Amino acid sequence: MTKTNSGRFFEDYRIGEVIRHAVPRTVSGGERALYHALYPARHALYSSDAFAQTCGLDAAPIDDLAAFHVVFGKTVPDVSLNAVANLGYAEGRWLKPVWPGDTLRSESKVIGLKENSNGKSGVVWVQTTGYNQHDEPVLDYIRWVMVRKNRLDADAADTLIPELKPALEASDLVIPEGLDFGQYDFTLAGERHRWGDYEIGEKIDHVDGVTIEEAEHMSATRLWQNTAKVHFDATNREDGKRLIYGGHVISMARALSFNGLANAQMIVGLNGGAHANPCFAGDTVRAWSEVLDKAQTDAPGVGAVRLRLVATKDAHYDFALKGENGKYLSHVLLDLDYWALMPT
Repeated sequence: MTKTNSGRFFEDYRIGEVIRHAVPRTVSGGERALYHALYPARHALYSSDAFAQTCGLDAAPIDDLAAFHVVFGKTVPDVSLNAVANLGYAEGRWLKPVWPGDTLRSESKVIGLKENSNGKSGVVWVQTTGYNQHDEPVLDYIRWVMVRKNRLDADAADTLIPELKPALEASDLVIPEGLDFGQYDFTLAGERHRWGDYEIGEKIDHVDGVTIEEAEHMSATRLWQNTAKVHFDATNREDGKRLIYGGHVISMARALSFNGLANAQMIVGLNGGAHANPCFAGDTVRAWSEVLDKAQTDAPGVGAVRLRLVATKDAHYDFALKGENGKYLSHVLLDLDYWALMPT
């Protein structure tokens, strides 16, 4: 009897199947320190207990994307170990802050399947929920991934493509209990720009860039216990390169966005996302953002802003995103649509 696990292939999934992912993870201040070492992350709410307390929270939570990476990493052995590519995200919501000492686990439900015309792979849609040690949902999201077939003669699964919201409404967002920006300190946060200073349609060049190193992206991938072969095994791709984990690009771009969006403190919604082109060690990641929408919330002094975050590689490209054919330009790495909370 074979003891090792070769991972799931496209023909192994069934609509409605619920997968309980292995290896829960207790997070600590160590995750925060490593996250801030890997990325130039410096949003004040996640850096300082004292700052978070003036905003109505008990302490600084673990960074939103660090929590996302932990929950995501649990799913990889069952969802994307044999992936060709992670294709996109939708309907993501952060439901509760994650605190040092919390233990996170993940469950995924298969909600869509479609075999590709080449018969060698297919697309799998899953809805993933991360839970804490009290079995409380802390975040959920939908993602879809292209997965190889193992047996090319395996019968194709019945096709079901789920209907997804193009974007979350502001009313769908969950505001952390007690959050209050009434006493917000703009000096300590690093910028004076508040919710009312941003206009829909405004684009912001975040100026800075970071060159991706093999050591850093490998450390990040191991930190989140992401076991996808394309990130570790250079022989897994014909070009002999290890693909940079898409979450590494997301976190890098989010950290770079501090310059111009320092007060977009908390990510609470993920409307959509695409890893437009692969990223490899040696690429220099830059970022720009576009304000897509704004909304008031019921929390004191708290507004919601919907942002498009675009990561590009190497040079600046004057906010160019897609060509005349509607496809992403070759320098675009990431196109992420999310909601964040900002003081009004």
